Amino acid sequence: MKRSYFYLCFLGVIVVECAPRHPKNENTVRVMNYNVNNGRGADNVVDYQRIADVIVKTAPDVVALQELDSVTCRSNRVDVLSRLASLTAMYSVFGASINYDDGKYGIGILSKEKPVSWNQIPLPGREEARLLLTVEFKNFVLCSTHLSLNPHDRLASVAIIDDAVRDFDKPVMLAGNLNARPSSPVMNAFQENWTVLSDSAKFTYPSDYPNRTVDYIMGYTQKEHIYSVWQTHVVKTLASDHLPLFADVRLKSPKEKIFRSPVYLQNPATDSMTVMWHTNVPCHSWVEYGTDCLNMHTAQTFEEGIAMANNTLNRVKLTGLEPGTQYFYRAYSREITLYQPYKKEFGETATTQIRSFKTLDDKNSDFTALIFNDLHDSYPIFDKLVKHVKDVPYDVVFFNGDCISDVQTEGAAIRTVSHYTLGIGGDSIPSVYIRGNHEARGAYSPFLWNMLGKIGGEHSYGAFNIGSTRFVILDCGEDKPDNNWAYYGLNDFTQYRKDQTEFLKKEIASKAFKTAEKRVLIHHIPIYGMRSNSFNPSRDEWGDIIANAPFNLCLNAHTHSFNHLAKGMFSNNFPVVTGGGNYEENATVMVLRKHGKRMNLIALNTEGKIILMLNV
Repeated sequence: MKRSYFYLCFLGVIVVECAPRHPKNENTVRVMNYNVNNGRGADNVVDYQRIADVIVKTAPDVVALQELDSVTCRSNRVDVLSRLASLTAMYSVFGASINYDDGKYGIGILSKEKPVSWNQIPLPGREEARLLLTVEFKNFVLCSTHLSLNPHDRLASVAIIDDAVRDFDKPVMLAGNLNARPSSPVMNAFQENWTVLSDSAKFTYPSDYPNRTVDYIMGYTQKEHIYSVWQTHVVKTLASDHLPLFADVRLKSPKEKIFRSPVYLQNPATDSMTVMWHTNVPCHSWVEYGTDCLNMHTAQTFEEGIAMANNTLNRVKLTGLEPGTQYFYRAYSREITLYQPYKKEFGETATTQIRSFKTLDDKNSDFTALIFNDLHDSYPIFDKLVKHVKDVPYDVVFFNGDCISDVQTEGAAIRTVSHYTLGIGGDSIPSVYIRGNHEARGAYSPFLWNMLGKIGGEHSYGAFNIGSTRFVILDCGEDKPDNNWAYYGLNDFTQYRKDQTEFLKKEIASKAFKTAEKRVLIHHIPIYGMRSNSFNPSRDEWGDIIANAPFNLCLNAHTHSFNHLAKGMFSNNFPVVTGGGNYEENATVMVLRKHGKRMNLIALNTEGKIILMLNV
């Protein structure tokens, strides 16, 4: 029993030691500096694997290194930086400061990302020539250096370093052994154009009994670049005579890189509209809006008293609007580079161009709506269909299920919604997304509604008016039983459909439904027209209620086969139209128009041919 106990304790120690001690923050660059003393530790043993293990465990994106031999006799012809690159699986750039012992000696940089370019600039060192190594990456530049032991040479090096990095148009960081104390003249000189990113109060030398700080990580500030430090640590290890240190730095994004998606309008109403968009970086976002471009109000989202900031999904609901009124608006996102309890730092502010939308009008019964379905992320099919309705002035767009298909990642969903938004002009025309069975699948499906507007802001089902027409939206769920092996016990659409049964009863009995001039039912999986032996729980759950409800039209999808069932064909008390699929030969877009007392539906195929004209 005791043996098992100690064995488990030993395993526990291993787990703790192997676990990352300092998890890396998202959207940060981990910059590490390490004077490796040519691999010789405080125990006077040369062990390159030990140095590599320290680097791997720290998990930096880039590492500046000093005191490196390259094929010298004293190092048995080992190219130390290349060896470390191999052991850490990183790219390497070496800078030779001097020729030494039939080889070279100098500094280097390791990186996970392949460098774009690099350069070497000589620095003064009367006891030993010194060097600045600059390595450019896609979004930043890292410099490595090891300054002279002579104070005059160190001070002279500052101006040379400043001049060497002045022309870079991206953030520049410098890491190295500066052989200078925090309050020294050389560090004071650096402070004019650089900010120290590491913690100068933490000693870095010597590794066994550290009593001074001589190793630093800094950011160049002359170009007004922002370096927000999320964490910085000195790593305790005896693998070298210096202690390595790192800083997790968030670099501000260029203004043009902040927006990830176009803005898109959701939850249309007579007195409100929801503006949504995605950013590449965490932001504080808001919307300016008004009926006059020169007199705008500001709206942002607060929940429980806290601004919904420091995220990449942005949702601002504009309320208190007038019905049937045109509003102008633009969205703003200010990058948050640091969000801590008592400290916030910000980057650039990006904004959209001024766009406009019109609220729904309860006094005007006329409208035009587009209906797409079963696109399954097929952008070419969508583009062909949109081309045939681009000259139709429409007020709202319905996506009736399986338009965002089996979504695995947020990025995939953003790409699809962005493409549809650009196609329909979704920054001026609101869209309504209705869930099909394929929107209920994939790793991101539980979170899909975060980026879409639920009907009325509450559920994936609901009802609302466009003028005097009442739209009732239902969510049929999956097309197989909840206990199907493919769902692994993670679905309960049976209960969800029962919840909608209660909603349907209340909705059909409501004043808004009874007094509507026209009533349109939209859901993905048809209740009418499916084979009688097919799995259709919506028919079993809602069939009797819907059969007696005075709907004027029902719009369905799912079958990938365009179909029109006239009133009474399958005991349906209203015409039922099922849209096509996502192939050239069966895809459709429908145009629903209400003008005065009349309503009609037109369906077009990918060639722009009208395949149905129906007066409702």
